[in-house]
Amino acid sequence: MAKLISSLFISADGVAEIDPDWHFPYFDANMGRAVTEDYETSDVLLIGRETYDSFAGAWPGREAAGGEDAPFAKQLGDVRKVVVSRQPQEFAWRNSELIEGDLVDAVTALKVDSAVRGILIPGSLSVVQQLLAAGLIDELRLLVHPVAARKGRRLFDEGDAPYHLRVTSTEVFPTGVIRVIYAPTEPPAEAGYDEAKGKISGDETE
Repeated sequence: MAKLISSLFISADGVAEIDPDWHFPYFDANMGRAVTEDYETSDVLLIGRETYDSFAGAWPGREAAGGEDAPFAKQLGDVRKVVVSRQPQEFAWRNSELIEGDLVDAVTALKVDSAVRGILIPGSLSVVQQLLAAGLIDELRLLVHPVAARKGRRLFDEGDAPYHLRVTSTEVFPTGVIRVIYAPTEPPAEAGYDEAKGKISGDETE
């Protein structure tokens, strides 16, 4: 089964709707390497319409311009791009297609498709939120910026039950950005103050 990975830039207070003013000052070679590693996991990009429009409005031109980011632009052009939209779309960017039918059903079918090695969701917050709720995301790869954005849409929306996550990897960059990779996991055993109080400094027993 193909692994489904979400890759997001996020602020310390959980805002995943990035603002260039707080994002780009922290973008360095380490973050560039992390982003490259995320894209190398997959042969399908799953993208919301707004993210697609942003990508399609920038990367084809950068590929044509032949600058230093042209190889990455070509990589994005060559990869299969599945776009999530409720409205019919016409795509000028190569290898782009509209998702067919219900999002959860379509992503479930992608994950079990033997021809698909991996699926990456870059940005596309509403898509991530829906697939988290459906239990289909295998990894959250977050680049946590050392800034409290104080406004913007947050990754984790309101809901009835918490998402329990297991940390599989962490890395701290010189800029203060923390790269953390989470995988969904089962909740821990129930506990309350009685279980916690013996672990407070000064109350520990041998």
